[in-house]
Amino acid sequence: MISEMVSVPAARVNLSGDLAVPTSARAMVLFAHGIDRSRHSRHSRSIAAQLRTAGFGTLLVDLLSEGEDRRDALADEQRLDVGLLGHRLVAAVDWVKIQPETRGLPVVLLGTGTEAAAVLEAAAELPDRVLTVVLWGGRPDLAGDAPGRVRVPVLVLAGSQDPAALRLSEETAARLSAPHSVRVLPDAIQPFEERGSLEQAVARTREWCDDLLRPSREGPDE
Repeated sequence: MISEMVSVPAARVNLSGDLAVPTSARAMVLFAHGIDRSRHSRHSRSIAAQLRTAGFGTLLVDLLSEGEDRRDALADEQRLDVGLLGHRLVAAVDWVKIQPETRGLPVVLLGTGTEAAAVLEAAAELPDRVLTVVLWGGRPDLAGDAPGRVRVPVLVLAGSQDPAALRLSEETAARLSAPHSVRVLPDAIQPFEERGSLEQAVARTREWCDDLLRPSREGPDE
């Protein structure tokens, strides 16, 4: 397995990331970070490890540069600039598509928290370069008109014990014109840190992506 820290160019900044690609990886998951959660957090690393066990390569990428993250006022302003963050995630996809180890792999965009909005913005700009979007709850409501512009299939996971997040997930799904599904994890609260919830979320993500990767399948049901 390839595993290394990387620097991803995005306009005038470089974004830090952690790349790991199992030998038999069948797709790459770009997991957006840097707004609500650090890519160094134990939970993020656990998610990435389980995704790799399920057969996916992972790129955990910070959407703010190290310099921006140190300047609190600037970072606070940019954390809410969904358009800017979406463009940076597009740059990360472009980077993945030219790396020898990953350029042949389909790309999955994964977002939690506020990063979910940036993922939707990026997907709206990448109708031909992304396999699917997976949202683990979060704040997709901050994505403005992006849900209506997304053309790739979208999976939205929500916890049954988190009514506010479930409502946001359902409202976002109602604005999607692309094929999509909202799947509720029983007894779960986002971001799925309680026992068993993470495993459920990874399993639903794997099943969704496997369906899309099967050439005989036309697409997921809404």
